[in-house]
Amino acid sequence: MSKIFFCVLGLLLLTAAGLPAQSRTFPVDELKAGMVGIGRTVFEGDRLDEFNVHILGVLRNVIGPRRNLILARLEGGPLAQTGVIAGMSGSPVYIDGRLVGAVSYSLGQFSKEPIAGITPIDEMIEAATFAAPRRAAARVELQVPITPESLRASLRQAFSWARPFADTPADVQVLGGVGLEAGLGTLLRPIATPLTLGGFDAGAIDPLASAFRDQGFVPILAGSAAAQTNGSSPCRGDACVAPALRPGDPVGVALMSGDLELGATGTVTAIEGTRVYAFGHPFYGLGPTQFPMTRAYVHTLLPSLASSFKIASTGEVIGTFQQDRATTIAGTLGPGPALIPVRITLTSDRGTKKTFNMGMVNDQLFTPLLTYVSIVNTLTSYERQNGAASYVVRGTASVKKYGEVAFEDLFTGDQPSIGAATYVVAPINFLLRNAFEDVELERVDLEIDASEQPRSATVERVWIDGNRVRPGSKVDLKVLLRTYRGDEITRTVPVEIPASARGTVSIMVADGTRLSQWEARELQIQPLQARGLPQMIRVLNNARKNNRLYVRLLGRDGGAVVKGESLSSLPPSVMAVLESDRNGGSFRPLQNAVLGEWELATEHAVNGSRTLSLTIEE
Repeated sequence: MSKIFFCVLGLLLLTAAGLPAQSRTFPVDELKAGMVGIGRTVFEGDRLDEFNVHILGVLRNVIGPRRNLILARLEGGPLAQTGVIAGMSGSPVYIDGRLVGAVSYSLGQFSKEPIAGITPIDEMIEAATFAAPRRAAARVELQVPITPESLRASLRQAFSWARPFADTPADVQVLGGVGLEAGLGTLLRPIATPLTLGGFDAGAIDPLASAFRDQGFVPILAGSAAAQTNGSSPCRGDACVAPALRPGDPVGVALMSGDLELGATGTVTAIEGTRVYAFGHPFYGLGPTQFPMTRAYVHTLLPSLASSFKIASTGEVIGTFQQDRATTIAGTLGPGPALIPVRITLTSDRGTKKTFNMGMVNDQLFTPLLTYVSIVNTLTSYERQNGAASYVVRGTASVKKYGEVAFEDLFTGDQPSIGAATYVVAPINFLLRNAFEDVELERVDLEIDASEQPRSATVERVWIDGNRVRPGSKVDLKVLLRTYRGDEITRTVPVEIPASARGTVSIMVADGTRLSQWEARELQIQPLQARGLPQMIRVLNNARKNNRLYVRLLGRDGGAVVKGESLSSLPPSVMAVLESDRNGGSFRPLQNAVLGEWELATEHAVNGSRTLSLTIEE
């Protein structure tokens, strides 16, 4: 008993004398080739498995970020057959009980040995404590219109971090290890990240999955996590007790939840109080984030000669990932961030009505992208995918402090789902990447009426009864539309002739696209450059629609375009001044002036234009 007492007393005296206690982490400078450590990860279910880690040396990137990457050979469990496994990113490695870092890089596809790069834990912790606002130059946008090519370009820009550890061997310094070559730094890339897609139709999600696959992800189609048995929360008796999160456990980043789900999975590296470090490489690389942290469950492993991966699904939210840095994603346990509610109600002319509810992260890329995918998936999953169809879209996107962007339009043809989704997503994308201030999207509510019949019509003829009118009178303009079936529809628009009208006037009837083209050509009207969010929302709410015809009464009054602004019906004296002083700004005389304008709502997507000339009686 006295020996124990004196041993304890001696330790206390050594501590009081200022001698350092052993660190809980293993510094890179103390590593030597030949050391053997222990790694921990979950290969299946919720059981933590151990594997051996043989240290080969350290690679130091001497250009740019000046980071270290510990090179190691992994051994044990299924690794001899699988190689480094997608989903292992973040698996902690220990030597003598001290944390070295996270398994995070691999030699890519078809490697004969499980050679991995380990991100030092000190670099992970240091990166995650650097809190700074996102720079405007780092903004990532979804390119519209959305095509497979534009989607790949957007994701390439967003996930440019999926590059080798070094660009050239000259950038790499090898520390320790016999036979190691600097060229290994150009072959090591971040371990692929499994991306779980729940509730999606394979055909609808394939372009997105393919684009993510090109950027170092492993897309996995799975059922909704809510419908799966998540072994990470076992029930004991009448109570369900969620076990504490452990280093080596799977962890998820949820991007969308609800009737449709999308999330990435990796591994927890370290937990300090409520602070969680994972992955050992970026997920998105945006710095400050607000992404839900979730539990994850590993269903099984899928060995592959090309790239083995964990088949995993995300579970309940357990916190928030607040940092997405070059060496880690990090966050805190507790409540998750607020998501944007998205509700889509689909009513079919076949007598069915379904409502879908999702929650999406507030992000410049993922919010519009996932909204687009949700609309397309909903329409292609529950309506026919081949042949003509029509969709009427109504709804709103609510912007905090600035009101609503309203949706109301009709899309028809062979692929109307693409047009309908782009119509909703383009304004959201425009707002989220604006240069004025960060936008907080509060919710998106959509009602879509679906029909298996095309609903298009063409402007065939316009006329009035007689071709002479008096100044200040009102005439009934008749518009003949011919539908896709050949049926005729006649509509009437009351047109008021100004009292000042003289000579000859014209009435132009056109769809929105043709009217915009005419304005750009004849009136030099360019798209308005908004000067703030309120003006941006007004512009979006006044956008021209497919199911409208636009009527313009045109006169021959003199006008001009001055500094990009169209001015009509200018007095001769003003025109003379502008013509004599063209150095004061851009000037272009106009021959047409808009004397009046009207809209005609229809139940079809209309196209075409017609112009009618009228003589004003003296």
